[in-house]
Amino acid sequence: MRISFDMDGVLADMDGALARVAEQEFGVTPKAAVREAAAGDADQAADEADGNGAAVLASLSPRQQSRLWQRCRGTRNFWETLDECEPGVVRRVQKLAHDLQWDVLFVTQRPPSVGRTTQLQTQRWLRRHGFEYPAVYTTVGSRGAIAAALTLDAHIDDRLQHCVDVATESKAWPILVWRDPGSFDRIRAGASNLGIAVVAAVAEALDRIAAADRAPAAQADASSLLDRLRRAFKEPPGVKR
Repeated sequence: MRISFDMDGVLADMDGALARVAEQEFGVTPKAAVREAAAGDADQAADEADGNGAAVLASLSPRQQSRLWQRCRGTRNFWETLDECEPGVVRRVQKLAHDLQWDVLFVTQRPPSVGRTTQLQTQRWLRRHGFEYPAVYTTVGSRGAIAAALTLDAHIDDRLQHCVDVATESKAWPILVWRDPGSFDRIRAGASNLGIAVVAAVAEALDRIAAADRAPAAQADASSLLDRLRRAFKEPPGVKR
């Protein structure tokens, strides 16, 4: 199994880190940002309030967002300061990679900050959170082109467009992490028509990928890996979100 993971919004909590900087820089708190979003269009508020960090960022003006990124780029080794989106998930990826002999790649479009290179900051962050020898690919190119060039079996991302690129430009199975329960069913319905699986958390994606990889020998021999992934990501009967 050859799998790639996007970093920010999938493994690393970039929104949370940016929200902390925004509070220091502009005094914008998560609660105030959510209230501001709720005062506007209800549907838009539901999308923008996908986590307090996202709500803070959505409340900033373009000029404030520019200043925010200037502050982050000026912070030494900024990318090493982020928390995990799901505590313990990087260590779990390492264990599954070891137990099931996965080849794992981490892909990111992070801009540089003062200090170490973006690649090295990302590697150090992954090692600190439990992945021993992380292979990190920094790029501004299409996730689909990367998946095709590296003959990946699956790619996990939090951006729909990246997953669309993977679905249309490669043979890899695209998995979208969508954490907002208010819009989950709508996003899943649209994404499934494009051949994209949608999960609420990386942990769920890992459960299902591992299930496909551990399929009985007879089932594995009778179907391709992609077919097993498709079956693993079908919603079990009776599941309600």
